[in-house]
Parts: sequence; structure tokens; C-alpha cells
Amino acid sequence: MKYRHHLPQLNGQMMLTDGGLETTLIFHDGIDLPLFAAFKAFDTDAGSAAMDRYMRLYAELAVAQGCGFVLDTPTWRASAKWAAELGLSADELKEVHREAIAYLQALRAEYETPSSPFVINGVIGPQDDGYQPAQTLTPAEALEYHAQQVTWFADMGADMASAMTMTYAEEAIGITRAAQSAELPIAISFTVETDGCLPSGQALSDAIKQVDVEAAGGPAFFMVNCAHPDHFREVLFGGTTWQNRIYGVRANASRMSHAELDACDTLDDGDPKELGALYRDLAHLLPNLTVIGGCCGTDHRHVAEMTGALRTL
Repeated sequence: MKYRHHLPQLNGQMMLTDGGLETTLIFHDGIDLPLFAAFKAFDTDAGSAAMDRYMRLYAELAVAQGCGFVLDTPTWRASAKWAAELGLSADELKEVHREAIAYLQALRAEYETPSSPFVINGVIGPQDDGYQPAQTLTPAEALEYHAQQVTWFADMGADMASAMTMTYAEEAIGITRAAQSAELPIAISFTVETDGCLPSGQALSDAIKQVDVEAAGGPAFFMVNCAHPDHFREVLFGGTTWQNRIYGVRANASRMSHAELDACDTLDDGDPKELGALYRDLAHLLPNLTVIGGCCGTDHRHVAEMTGALRTL
């Protein structure tokens, strides 16, 4: 695959990401996000202002810490199925992606420094529920479904894409193949239940191996997101080649299970300092860990603690 843009995280550069975008906008800023679609924040002046404050906070943190920054598009819920439920046409959905990329390009131009490289990352979410999908896709079906977003990201200037909160291997395989066809670097981020296995029941190690084998070499790297470190730390012990394929972690602040989080109407933001220390522990198990950020319930406090804890290694 020909990478159009250097990915510093593949060469040892520590890269920050943001935290729990959706939970921050909903619980801290009072922004309504139908279907958990973060891009809907741009529909109002208040939402746009909240999104801009949010992204600038993390950009400033990355530069202050001398880290790179992965600029995520707010498009986890911006694929065709979800857009239809939100009443968007295909043209309107495409414009959402164009505006998101243009905004991040402007932000990068404002903040990027030689010691803090910024990477624009097109975020892809699952076709169905991010915890327990009612419908699963074959690799061929996933390729066909997700190719639209992948192609837009490639054409509009994203440096890479990430498929976040993947619950089973077959969808990840299809997305990886779509990205390979578009010559766009792709990261696959699996989520796990409290037992360290994917919601499909498959072991994390087996899912990573399956994607690498069935997608002809696999993605640029793998990640884990939307789970607390306590839910998957144990499965990392004794890992070999598959363990070295994990470059990123975006953990939840809460130790709750996915089912408990789904039913919760208040925010569990955990303990930022404790979460930072747990990331330091993960770094001993993941030798290639270079992409650091948060997921549900986390904010800039958590990411700052993660960064500080990893700096002590």
C-alpha cells in the first residue's frame, strides 16, 4: 500500500487522540446528538462552538506535551444506514464529510509544529450497534457498505481512516479491503466485553490474526477502544506477534459493562489519575503503544493523565 502521508505513530512518535467526544458533548455541553451522531453538533451555533472548543483543547494539550495529534472526524455515525435514519440524503452526507475534513485541515494548519505532527483521521463506525449488532455483515457486504466513506476520506484528503468499536472480525476485514483498494491507511479498533473477548465471543488475539490473514496483510495497525483497561489487560499477557500489532488504546473511563453503560443515564467519568496509571501498565504489555486517547466518559483530564504517566517510563 502506498501511504500518501507519513504516519508518525508507526515510527515511534507518541500521538494523542481526543477522548469521549459524544459523551463530552452530551453530558458536559448539553448538546443533543440524535443516534449518538457527533456531526449533528454542527447543526447549531452552540454545538459548533462546543466542538471547536473541544478540538482546540486537545490540540493545545498535544503541542504542550510535545506529542503528535490524531485529528478525528466526527463521523462514527455518518455511514449510509445511520444517515438514512437521520433523514440525510447521500449528497448531504458527503458534504458532512467534506466539511469535517476541511475543518480539521484548517486546525492542523493553525497548530501543527515539527515536534507535534498532526494526522487527519477519517472515523468509520460499525454498520449496526456498536455493542451488540442485530445484523452482521460478511466481508464482501462490509466492503460494499463501507466503501462509500472510505472513498470519500481518500478523495477529500484524509491521511488515514480508523474503523472504531468493531464488534466482529468480518466487518473489519471488509473495511480493511475497502481501504486497501483506495490506498488509504486503515486502523482497526476492536471493542471487548468485560471478559476481554469481542462482543461476538471471539478472542481479541484470534480476531486480529483473522483480519491480518484474510485481508492480505491486514491494516496499518490495530487498536482497542470503548472498554476499560481492566477488561482486556489480562488477555495481553503472553501475546506474541498479534500483541505487537496493537498501536493504540482508547479506553473508557468506567469499569461498567457495555450493557450497563447502555442503560446508564448519568456519566461515569471514573478516576483520571488511576486511568493514567493503568495506561502505564498497558505500555509494558504493548511494546508498540504510540496512540493514546480515551473513549466514553473520558475528557482532556484523562488524556493529560495518560500522557503524564507514559512520560515517566
